[in-house]
Parts: sequence; C-alpha cells; structure tokens
Amino acid sequence: MENLALIDSFSEFKDDKLIDRVTLMAILEDVFRNALKKKFGSDDNFDIIINPDKGDMEIWRRRVIVADDDLDLENEEITLTEARRIEPDFEIGEEVSEEVKLIDLGRRAILALRQNLISKIHEHDNTNLYKQFKDLIGEIYTAEVHHVRPRVVILVDDEGNEIVLPKEKQIPSDFFRKGDNVRGIIENVELKGNKPQIVMSRTSEKFLEKLFEQEIPEVFDGLIMVKAVVRIPGEKAKVAVDSYDDRIDPVGACVGMKGSRIHGIVRELGNENIDVINYTTNNQLFITRALSPAKVSSIKIDEENKRADVFLKLEEVSKAIGRGGHNIKLAGLLTGYELDVIREGVIAEEEDDVELTEFSDEIEAWVIEEFAKIGLDTAKSVLKQDVADLVRRTDLEEETIQDVMRILKEEFEG
Repeated sequence: MENLALIDSFSEFKDDKLIDRVTLMAILEDVFRNALKKKFGSDDNFDIIINPDKGDMEIWRRRVIVADDDLDLENEEITLTEARRIEPDFEIGEEVSEEVKLIDLGRRAILALRQNLISKIHEHDNTNLYKQFKDLIGEIYTAEVHHVRPRVVILVDDEGNEIVLPKEKQIPSDFFRKGDNVRGIIENVELKGNKPQIVMSRTSEKFLEKLFEQEIPEVFDGLIMVKAVVRIPGEKAKVAVDSYDDRIDPVGACVGMKGSRIHGIVRELGNENIDVINYTTNNQLFITRALSPAKVSSIKIDEENKRADVFLKLEEVSKAIGRGGHNIKLAGLLTGYELDVIREGVIAEEEDDVELTEFSDEIEAWVIEEFAKIGLDTAKSVLKQDVADLVRRTDLEEETIQDVMRILKEEFEG
C-alpha cells in the first residue's frame, strides 16, 4: 500500500486540473523513470506496472545474481548472499525481480518527484490550453474582468484561464470594472516560456464580422454573406453584404426594422456608426455605394494604379469625406481604391484658386491636412467658410484658423 498511498498524495490535486487518470499515470511513469535514472544511473532494468483503474503502481527491479566476491557491481547485478535474502534457493546467473518501494528512494528524492510531477502536469495543462485556444482563434469569446491595468485588462474565463486584452485592442470608449463580462475575439495565442498567452481583441474587423453571425440569423445560416469589413474602432465601420437569393434584401435583413437588428452590435462596439452596403463586382457602383451617404455624380477609374477620381457636387463633398475624413478613408479600404474627390461646379472666377499645399511654407502640413479632411483643399474653399463653423468641424483652434485666413487673404489681396 506504500506505493498507492504515495501516488494518492502526488495526485491529490488532479481533480482541479483538466487531466484524466490515465494521462496522470503516464506522467507518473515518466517522472519515476527520471528519478530511477538519477539514483541508479539507468532505468533499463526496471519495470513499472501501472493500474489506472485502481490508481496503483508497482516498480520492479531486475538483476542478475553474481558471486559475493564480485566487488564491482553494476546496477543490473546483485550478490548471491543478497539474492538469497529474497529467496533462499537462488543460484548464480539467475535473474532476481525485487519490488522497489517509493519510500526506499529517500525523502529528498520523493520531494523532487512531487515537484517534477507538478511541473509535468502544468506543462501538460499548458499544452492542452494552447491547443484549445489555438482552435478558437477568430471566434467570439466571453470572459470576466479580473484586473484592470493601464496598458492591459486581465480577464478570466469560467475555467480560470487568463486572457489578456491589451489597450490597443480595446475600443477607445471601452471602460471596464472588475467583474464585468467582456466579449471579443481570440486574436492570438503565444507561448511565453511554457505558458500560453491568450490575446483578445475588440478592434479587429473579424470581431464585427462574428457579431453579424451571432446577431443576424440569415448571416449565421449562410443566406447572407459578409463580403468585407473595415473599421475605425469606436468611430465608424462599413460592412459589405451579399446574398445569392434575389428574394432576400441583405442590407434590410442586417439592419432590421428601424435599425432593430444592428442596434445590439452598435451598442457592443461603443456606438460605432455602421454602414451596411450591398456588395457588387461592378467597381464603379461599389465605390458609389461605399461613399454613402454622399451622392456621387460620376467616377473615373484608373485600374492599373487602383485609383479613382470621384466627381461630386460641392454640397456632397463634406458628406463623402465625413467627420475626420473617416467616410472616404473607409470607402477606400472597402473598395481597394485610392479615392480622390473632384468638386464639380467651380465657376469661372474661381479658376485662379490656389491649392492649400502651395502654402506649405507658411501653414503647417497637419493644419492643411485638417482642412483636407472636411473637403477643403483650396484657398478659396477655406475663405468661404465661417470661422466658428470651422472650429466645430475640425480639431483646430480658432486662433489657428484666423491665422490661416489671414495668410490666404494676403495671397489674393496682394
């Protein structure tokens, strides 16, 4: 019973682990063989018999009987006198099998065995955990906030597995407290030493795509396909959808009556503005749809350089560009084209207008970029605006805008 009692003491914590008794016995055999190698130099003449059902294990040492005067005994040899203490009628040359009690290995060896066993079980758990979450990459997962740090949120799932949600994988408006349930996708699993690090993301396009699968039955059933997703997390997203069944309106099915179906997704993403558009292989039509809510007059596509000139009436330019330039940026990412906005209806007296970039020696590049984001890329297009309105629509201070106005006026007054 000594071996059984020791095995039970070693495996007392196994119920807390995702490990079955058969696997535990295999790990035990490996650990004990290593211990035998350390003590005797080899484990070749040891038989380890395991009974997983009983949780019992026996270790038998095989040795050949040699004469008492053989002073240079090997691990595999035993003297005749010692052998006859086991069985009185043994003779030289015969093989003796003797059971080894774990307690005979000594207290220090048993403590080392226990430590080695714990290490091996952790290694087994980590390998299984790595495989388990490797298969979940790209899938939605829910875990509870355990600890909030400045650069990362530590989550724990129902099985006690630790998952990290880095700051850059969080939506800017995300705010978490201990105990909150958090949804995201498993984006990556890396082995850090022997321990797997599981990384969650809420900013990935895949997360939005998977939310469509979860929240919209027709997408889950495959009746509607999500063809492409682009996002500026927490701000705006565009999703192109399609259906092989002409009777199904993919956009209507995804949005729902008065936005009822998409509302849950928008809320999950911190009120991210989501445009759902019909996918098409007609590039001109796809670009037109991608620039919604702006109404496009015409498009000239350069397929070789993947560029497109988009012609819009003056009142449609700001809609096409969108707040912070988000709309035109996402439309370009969705369609795969670099989009250039061309304003229509420029009257003759404005033909002497000057591009804002011509003032780069007097106006800083980032300031010019701020104007470009709202569709203002010439001197006269800026001068026609109201200063208060520009303060509201850009990230520029009133003083900066006044300076720009002064520089531009001097150009035309001179």
